[in-house]
Amino acid sequence: MRSTNLLDDLEYHHDHPYAQPLYVDKNGRVIRFMLKPGQSISEHNAPSSPFYVVVIKGHGVFAGADGVEQEFGPDSVLIFDEGENHMVRALDEELVFVGFLHGVEGTRPDKVGGLLGDI
Repeated sequence: MRSTNLLDDLEYHHDHPYAQPLYVDKNGRVIRFMLKPGQSISEHNAPSSPFYVVVIKGHGVFAGADGVEQEFGPDSVLIFDEGENHMVRALDEELVFVGFLHGVEGTRPDKVGGLLGDI
């Protein structure tokens, strides 16, 4: 078993949101996103995977393919379909969420790794 605390060692960048891979292998990816107040991730999609989001800290505005913006906070789970356009914007506080994606064929061995804090 591997584990990490999702709120340990948070890292924020002043000029852009930060996406930190926590785990990557041929079967899937776990990425922690950290946004300072007002930062946003413009519309994009994951063409080969659904994108599952769990909000850990703060509140943000998320929109899916329909473009309708909705506010979500801690303990919210969001599900974006494979190839679905989505975006996010932090409100007036730091926003932390974790995204889960399927693996990608051809994942480079040097990009495969364990969870932060592995024992």
